[in-house]
Amino acid sequence: MNRDSRTPVADVMSTPLETISPSATVADAARTMRDHDISALVVTTSPPSIVTSTDVLDAVADGRAPADTRVDEVMTASVESVPPDLLIEEVAAMMTSLGIKHLPVVEGDDYVGMVSSTDVTAQLA
Repeated sequence: MNRDSRTPVADVMSTPLETISPSATVADAARTMRDHDISALVVTTSPPSIVTSTDVLDAVADGRAPADTRVDEVMTASVESVPPDLLIEEVAAMMTSLGIKHLPVVEGDDYVGMVSSTDVTAQLA
């Protein structure tokens, strides 16, 4: 078991960060996630937003046509982010308290990666 309480997000985050335009379709988002084997994309809005595989699934389940539905119609706007030097335990607490599964990793003004609850769980297990 790895219980290293000094593990920063940078050591477990996924890189490079994949992004998508808010005007892209839900079908485009699904293809990008599939092609990169990921479950979330940062949407290039200001401030940045996120679209997840759950958002895509919900849109389809609600009867929305993926090819006709824009990402900005289903995304979560103005998401939280974390710096790469934040410790994994702090990220775990943040995800738990906010009820979220993905956090973009930001260094200065640059988005450098994504950390997921799966990344955190694997590190803390």
